[in-house]
Amino acid sequence: MQNLEAISYLSQREAAEVDEILMGSLGFSVDQLMELAGLSVATSVAEVYKASEYKRVLVICGPGNNGGDGLVAARHLFHFGYKPSICYPKRTAKPLYTGLVTQLESLSVPFLTVDDLPLDLSKDFDIIIDAIFGFSFHGAPRPPFDDLIQRLTSLNDYKEANQRSPAIVSVDIPSGWHVEEGDISDSSFKPDMLVSLTAPKLCAKKFNGPHHFLGGRFVPPSIVNKYNLHLPPYPGTAMCVRIGKPPQVDIAALRENYISPEFLEENVDADPIRQFRKWFDDAVAANLREPNAMSLSTATSDGKPSSRMVLLKGVDEDGFVWYTNYESRKAHDLAENPRASLLFFWEGLNRQVRVEGSVQKVSEEESEQYFHSRPQGSQLGAIASPQSSVVPGRHFLINKYKELEDTFSNGSLIPKPKHWGGYRLKPELFEFWQGQPSRLHDRLQYSPCDIDGKKAWKVERLAP
Repeated sequence: MQNLEAISYLSQREAAEVDEILMGSLGFSVDQLMELAGLSVATSVAEVYKASEYKRVLVICGPGNNGGDGLVAARHLFHFGYKPSICYPKRTAKPLYTGLVTQLESLSVPFLTVDDLPLDLSKDFDIIIDAIFGFSFHGAPRPPFDDLIQRLTSLNDYKEANQRSPAIVSVDIPSGWHVEEGDISDSSFKPDMLVSLTAPKLCAKKFNGPHHFLGGRFVPPSIVNKYNLHLPPYPGTAMCVRIGKPPQVDIAALRENYISPEFLEENVDADPIRQFRKWFDDAVAANLREPNAMSLSTATSDGKPSSRMVLLKGVDEDGFVWYTNYESRKAHDLAENPRASLLFFWEGLNRQVRVEGSVQKVSEEESEQYFHSRPQGSQLGAIASPQSSVVPGRHFLINKYKELEDTFSNGSLIPKPKHWGGYRLKPELFEFWQGQPSRLHDRLQYSPCDIDGKKAWKVERLAP
């Protein structure tokens, strides 16, 4: 998030000059910039509007580059799991644009004429992307775009009456607005999201919607310096960054309506460890971040609980293994009360697994072997950090780490600290949770039982 006052805004002339430089001396092509811009729009949409709730997307494309950005965004949104439709009434015959149309047609994305669209756009779509006019447009909109803009404007009535209507996302400039002065007549539509490209244009200062993003992560230092641009840093590998504060949210109103395959008793494995492995493999295959992250909950002998995230480092028929400092708070808890629970949450699959059981330390040999499999930095960090102890500041840890780095710079073996090692939770109860619509979630519990004198697991369904 970036303070609006610290952001630079471009005039229409400056925006045109920046494009000329990008496609001139800096060697960018129109299709490169269009691809990056369209991806920025699609990722901005996905950042706010989840495909599970805002699946139906109408992209209205104008005849110029802004319309091309919309076509690219539609293609990416299709691959993100949305169902886009395109209204592209004034098609451009250049190969770049016909190629984009062909790409969308190959995905069976429908193209709608203006006559195909309902006069009232409030019911058939969840998101409408306005990719009609960009910063080079001036004058009054001509048919059929004047009618399309009027249909978007009519959606203002639904918003003023607090009735559900499609979220409107404008690409770079809300169509019909003056590039520098904004909605001069105060009679145009009011987008919910504005995705500024390269840098915000002056009219963006008049944007009062809840979501303003910047996209187009391709501005080189030479342009930043030439125009003295102050642009927010993009987080990580993101193609968009939010400008300004996000809207205040009613926490009580935050909810997801999960859509998942049914999780039925007849389809589960009789062995909960094997069932866990199946779900864990699914989480890995889905490329979820840190699928081995788990919440570890412990309690003191008098029942005071505490939880923290740790990483699973092994699972087999004997249980679940993790490693830590034996002088940490969780270690003290486990010394007093050697029982714990684990919770895995795989948000991308709408799944949770809860495991309860008794805990004991793994063998010294097992801890030693794992310790020396870790990167050198992690080994040094385990020695440098007196986990859960009060320290005078971050500098204390950094200085201690650097001392250790110097000590072992010759590549000698780093000894495992005696106070560091692993724990194994021996499971006594499992619960597998699969999110479902209307809060009718699937919950299957495994508990130990005897069948004909043999130890087994009983599977029971719990009410959500």
